Amino acid sequence: MDLSVFGDGASFSESAGGGRFARQTVDVPPAGWVAALLTARDELACDFFDWLSAVDELPDGFTVVAHVYSTSLLHGLLLRVSLPRLSPAVPTVVPVFPGAAWHERETHEMFGIDFTGNDALTPLLLPPEFEGHPLRKEFVLASRVAKPWPGAKEPGESEHTVSKRAPMRPPGVPDPSEWPGGRV
Repeated sequence: MDLSVFGDGASFSESAGGGRFARQTVDVPPAGWVAALLTARDELACDFFDWLSAVDELPDGFTVVAHVYSTSLLHGLLLRVSLPRLSPAVPTVVPVFPGAAWHERETHEMFGIDFTGNDALTPLLLPPEFEGHPLRKEFVLASRVAKPWPGAKEPGESEHTVSKRAPMRPPGVPDPSEWPGGRV
């Protein structure tokens, strides 16, 4: 696959896995996002839009990732774009791949990334009264704080005589002193 068609602003790598499971990866600047997907579709015959999502790269920002595949040439391609943490936005790719609409809605709802030009970024999975973006790393999992952690009791809390250890917070729950605005 000739990745030089993406131009000078792009960088290339191959994902781990090797062999037929390896994926060529193209990193593009935000201004080249739509052009990169057009190039993948038109120049590299990537006619199947598989998925689009984001990765929270705390504290730097977000990476939006799209996977496209060529059903005729049997190769896949990951396209990535890095976005700033404050006001993350990238142009919509729905005109290139209409199937991206659902993925952009989900990514907008879960990460707060704006897909400019997509006027249908309405809530998809969360109730209307929900506030925040639950897949951001700084999102406090308040339900884990409010409910007891399921599973075995802490040592020393059962009828057995085992020395007690310091209680731990469940994964994803930061120290309350680190929360914005103090305790919940």
